[in-house]
Amino acid sequence: MITENFIADYFKRLRSMEVSVQNGLSDDELASIEGRFGFKFPSDLRSVLKLGLPVSEKFPDWRSAPAEKIQERLNWPADGICFDVEHNKFWMEEWGAKPSQLAAAFAVARSYVRQASLLIPIYSHRYIPTEPNEAGNPVFSVYQTDIIYYGTDLASYLTAEFKFENPFPIPAEPKPIRFWAKLEIMNGKICNDTRSNL
Repeated sequence: MITENFIADYFKRLRSMEVSVQNGLSDDELASIEGRFGFKFPSDLRSVLKLGLPVSEKFPDWRSAPAEKIQERLNWPADGICFDVEHNKFWMEEWGAKPSQLAAAFAVARSYVRQASLLIPIYSHRYIPTEPNEAGNPVFSVYQTDIIYYGTDLASYLTAEFKFENPFPIPAEPKPIRFWAKLEIMNGKICNDTRSNL
């Protein structure tokens, strides 16, 4: 479980990179965000956000950003998949025959993404799944259908991304996350930057 000392080290590292860290989100703010966008933060990410809210161009500003900006980031994974359906001939076998009309193909792709665990933006195009709703979910780098593990859990991700010490044991394998893990396996790779931490 992520500790307050770990979170303090994380925020210290962000400040050294000139990232502003505002006061953490209150329970009421967290509940309002979850109600507005229809998800629950995993407990480890919730712990981080309660102690401080990093704010920069690459971090989601859960407190002050317009709802449409947050929704754009939540839509990013599905939008990227649809981009590859249109431009890169992407189609998953289990989706059945690909419709000839692009709008219908998009509808099929988006319906499968909706059935998957919603991905929550953490930083840039790094996302953590909402399900299972517990600590220890892996973090994915999501860019169209180029989806790879960027950390076996939140701590291993944060320390790899922001270059500070991870005091916790690193899980041998990431949790299997329906749909997203299959796309990662299809890519057949793990990000080189985090290989030593996985």
